[in-house]
Amino acid sequence: MPAGVVWMQIFFVPLCLEFNPTLHITMSVKVKEVIDALERFAPLPLQESYDNAGLQVGLTEAEVSGALLCLDVTEEVVREAVDLGCNLIVSHHPVLFRGLKQVSDATQVQRVVRLAIQNDIAIYSAHTNLDKAEDGVNYQMAERLGLIDVVPVGDCGVVGYLSAPMDARFFLDRVKEVFHCQCLMHNEVLSRPIQSVAICGGGGDFLLDEAIAQEADAFLTGEMRYHLYMGHEQEIQICVLGHYESEQYTVELLEKILADSFAHLPVYKTEVNTNPIHYLI
Repeated sequence: MPAGVVWMQIFFVPLCLEFNPTLHITMSVKVKEVIDALERFAPLPLQESYDNAGLQVGLTEAEVSGALLCLDVTEEVVREAVDLGCNLIVSHHPVLFRGLKQVSDATQVQRVVRLAIQNDIAIYSAHTNLDKAEDGVNYQMAERLGLIDVVPVGDCGVVGYLSAPMDARFFLDRVKEVFHCQCLMHNEVLSRPIQSVAICGGGGDFLLDEAIAQEADAFLTGEMRYHLYMGHEQEIQICVLGHYESEQYTVELLEKILADSFAHLPVYKTEVNTNPIHYLI
């Protein structure tokens, strides 16, 4: 082969690497590097004061054999990680909100932590920092609904627009379909069409007043207290999906963050449905 051809092949890879300097092409990735990638997207200072996002269990210098992504960490999820050969679990909801006084088998949290430690599995959680990040959880919900011109609203929500006004009943059916809701709770069906939609995943009923102030036609959240439904008939269409249903696409967001940073890291989405709420239909 002519020398010039070999020279071109040698220099082609570095030129490509300059296009995405954050992409790791080496086979070895440490837990701390995965954490860095997650926190570049969703910095920890964004989290709420009550939250405990960040590393829950494990060592940052450990090399990652694989990452399992989930909404909640349960014993079944930890066993799934073991079966897949993953020594890192990345969740949305933190395992630890309060300090543990013992690590035994008295509670689910204790059993999860104990099982993870026994199997050398690290656990990292990106919670309200991921909710509030640009292009974070609420933006994913907006994208699933096909909203355009999406902008932040309040401290933790977004508001965007359907491409065309939609009959309120059709809109409710659409929300139920997109988020696979077995039970969609809502207030009185609006008599006017819906176009502007405010969103706050999880327990976001605190954003209702801001959604009304923004003159949104509809407000989507995961949980809402009983009395907050009252007094808003024909003012705004309230849609309550369920906490798990509203945040289920967080796993796809985590997958994208890691795929954009690590070319060869084995990444798996959990097959365990961790929703603790069951519906009798």
